[in-house]
Amino acid sequence: MSTVPRDAALPREEALAEVRRVAREVFGYEQLREGQEEAMAALLAGHDVLLVMPTGGGKSAVYQVPAVLMQGPTLVVSPLIALQQDQVEGLREHGAETEAYAVSSATSARERREAWEAVRQGDAEFLFLAPEQLANPEVLERVRALRPSLVAVDEAHAVSSWGHDFRPDYLRLGEFIDALGRPRVIALTATAAPQVRDDIVEHLRMRDPEVVVKGFARTNIDLQVVRLRSDAEKRDEVLLRTAAEAKPLILYTATRRDTEEYAEAVAELGLRAAAYHGGMRAGDREEVQQRFMAGELDVIVATNAFGMGIDKADIRTVVHATVPDSPDSYYQEVGRAGRDGEPSSAVLFYRPEDLGLRRFFTTSAPDEEQVEQVARAIERTGADPSDRDDRAELRERTGLGPRKLGRIVNLLEDVEDDRRGDPHAAAERAVELAEAQRTMERSRLEMMRGYAETTGCRRQFMLSYFGEELPEPCGHCDTCRAGTAEEVPDVADAPFALQERVRHEQFGEGVVMGYEGDPDRVTVLFDESGYRTLALEAVRRSDLLEPAD
Repeated sequence: MSTVPRDAALPREEALAEVRRVAREVFGYEQLREGQEEAMAALLAGHDVLLVMPTGGGKSAVYQVPAVLMQGPTLVVSPLIALQQDQVEGLREHGAETEAYAVSSATSARERREAWEAVRQGDAEFLFLAPEQLANPEVLERVRALRPSLVAVDEAHAVSSWGHDFRPDYLRLGEFIDALGRPRVIALTATAAPQVRDDIVEHLRMRDPEVVVKGFARTNIDLQVVRLRSDAEKRDEVLLRTAAEAKPLILYTATRRDTEEYAEAVAELGLRAAAYHGGMRAGDREEVQQRFMAGELDVIVATNAFGMGIDKADIRTVVHATVPDSPDSYYQEVGRAGRDGEPSSAVLFYRPEDLGLRRFFTTSAPDEEQVEQVARAIERTGADPSDRDDRAELRERTGLGPRKLGRIVNLLEDVEDDRRGDPHAAAERAVELAEAQRTMERSRLEMMRGYAETTGCRRQFMLSYFGEELPEPCGHCDTCRAGTAEEVPDVADAPFALQERVRHEQFGEGVVMGYEGDPDRVTVLFDESGYRTLALEAVRRSDLLEPAD
């Protein structure tokens, strides 16, 4: 089936015809979803691709179909062993042309040997690895010898320190991909605001990338916010709503203690319920997850540790007992409902006081003296912080714990150009970056306040956050039913176009994300200051914004 030579590019129309044929003949897709064809054809036409598509939107198919057409194996970088295994099993259902293997700590030595040999001999198309495995020179060399034609990076938002789920193991992926001979790259994520998208492109060193953002409307999910006065009232209402809403249901809470208390209370109502959080033993978490996936639980009560890679199509309701840390997290978690396209609900319980708890959890900037101490230790020893032994030596030299040292090392990696030869300057810049990240985190939290308190269409608000437009109120949220949602403001007379870059004297440069009102408010994502909502009257009166050069 492989018809496209390594590094070759097809004309766009030919590429479209080929992906439609393979999608139908190999995978059984009679019709591809919006955005899938566009991204697949862009890959075959010679571009790197960043695909931003919500949970359940069919992101995996976008690398799988072109992979079958491209000569040479496909490397899939995926952070979770369970997710890898699910995708491997799914691919094997489609026959020999989609044979796949995962190499991980969960596979035996014999299974790992078989996997490497199958890919080397051309008997397998897909090889799944975790990002940290590529930091092993031996593994990287074995992958390089396979000459992959395509690298698919799943959960790509984790590469960005501006993202809501930053993972240090992703930071060096661009370097590793270069070492593989720079095969074509597709980065996949369910949620990435414009600044995070830019970070993904930069860190993965993507060439001539096409950015495809599609499918965030998900109008089969009814969006609701319940505003409450007290914590006691909230707990009662959460339990009542959890009992009443359609099942299966995910109830997200902020703390491990809450998961256990809510799970016990839900079970007392006669429902099959269990808690799930990161403090549980891995075996216990796996058992709870499998019971939920098998339909043996009505309700799973979880922290945000639950969800990545969960592919259960019939989840009817997602309830949030507490405001999440960002619209990015919220919409990703909400997207786990209704993946079968059937009507579903997402209910957020909101107390303004809960925002204080979330602010408490935002990461503070590290001490500058400690950052400089680490920078000097790296400079003096020539240590490679990604190396396990070197990292252990740095912990011994600095006396810092693994978590704090890891964060400082990641910040220094992000300011690498500033670090060379001047540890003091690197430390100053790293602390500035940490402060900017904290500001961004808090601005995302304020956008969650905006979502919870808006009287406009909630889906319009959320899509605006992600840089998408919805011309009319969705009709599938509580504000639409209440009649307070308005038509999308006519921005023809607005001072700036959507996605236009602007500059503010205090906040610096940013991107216009959306308008609310007549319009009488504009939301701007500033590069260093995060999300800000400004009154248009003040913008016009005082020339607060101007086009960026």
